[in-house]
Amino acid sequence: MITGTSTEPPPRHFQLRCALAFAAPIGVNGIILPYFPVWLNSLAFSEFEIGIILAIPMIVRIVSAPIVGAIADRLHERARVLVWSGALSFLTAIALFAVTGFWPVLIVYGLQAAFFAAYVPVVDSIAVSGVRRWGFQYGSLRVWGSIGFVVTSLLMGQLIGLWGGGVLPAVASAAFALTVAAAFAAPRIGRLRKPSPSLGRWKPGALGRLDLHMLMIGASVAQASHAMFYAFGAIHWQQMGFSGTEIGILWSTAVIAEIIVFFASALIARHFSAWTLMRLGCAVAVVRWMLFPMPLGFGGYLLLQSMHAFTFTFLHIGVQHKLVEAVQEEQESSMQGTYFFYSGAFLALATFLSGVLYRSHGSASYPAMAATALLGLLLLALAARLQPQSAASGGKSVEPS
Repeated sequence: MITGTSTEPPPRHFQLRCALAFAAPIGVNGIILPYFPVWLNSLAFSEFEIGIILAIPMIVRIVSAPIVGAIADRLHERARVLVWSGALSFLTAIALFAVTGFWPVLIVYGLQAAFFAAYVPVVDSIAVSGVRRWGFQYGSLRVWGSIGFVVTSLLMGQLIGLWGGGVLPAVASAAFALTVAAAFAAPRIGRLRKPSPSLGRWKPGALGRLDLHMLMIGASVAQASHAMFYAFGAIHWQQMGFSGTEIGILWSTAVIAEIIVFFASALIARHFSAWTLMRLGCAVAVVRWMLFPMPLGFGGYLLLQSMHAFTFTFLHIGVQHKLVEAVQEEQESSMQGTYFFYSGAFLALATFLSGVLYRSHGSASYPAMAATALLGLLLLALAARLQPQSAASGGKSVEPS
């Protein structure tokens, strides 16, 4: 349990403002992540072209997010970055109305990725500062992003069913407009006035710690096991005959599972260490992707989608808890940007390979994603071995692993 370290009161309505700042951008993801491939498919792009269009912007994100995160750490108010990020992304969403060819779509989507990359990491850094300074529960703040995802995913599923994939640019434009409004509403917390006393045992140079980089790499590789599902899951379900509404329900089931875990995160954290959360997430991912190609029917896929509570949420909460412990607040946005860099790099690589594999083998390629999750588990085991040892405890790890 994390207790607050600041004697100053939090900004008014901090939790509500964080909730809006999470709900708007992750609500955008509820439109883009499941249905952008469907829109690309409606433009008659091949599986290989879809893989390229989805992968290249991920590479753009991994370059821009750490840079913007470092800039945010140097600003008096990190939330200023959100205004520019949301506004420029909104302009790229408008541009989607005018593009249909491979290269124009790739360029516009790449610019959107560059502009929007830092939005969620900066909101994460603001929320984590709230955890550190005033003892807020990260899960109770982040959960509203998942709720935003469910709402927009279900809505988009209905609209796809009525008007087809061509409706995406209009809905995406409206969603990006909401991110601009949320940026103005986001909490203004200023820069940290003094180092957090709870972090005195670890020095400020956390960005140079090998164990933290290995932690972020391992978690990112495990999260990259979702790549084939993100790129081709909705297309796979369309080919199986599921309606747009059913696809929206399946995506929303995964995020509802996220929501349950985020709401229960304080209770879960009291019973499981961050390392245990991450290991469970990896192990369940191996099972999930081995089962995914099987003809399970709608009910079977509902069960698999509920596993997202482990394969994404346990991993995400585990990583954030470790970073709260290890990183000084003045490096928060930089570290979140670095984590975003690793996540984007491995997700981009896995997405590109997914396009190649799916073109040749279709849904039979999912065991490759199971192998990716297993690799992430092994890398996390290495990170646990590399973490600093406490001399006072006779060489035992800082946290049981």
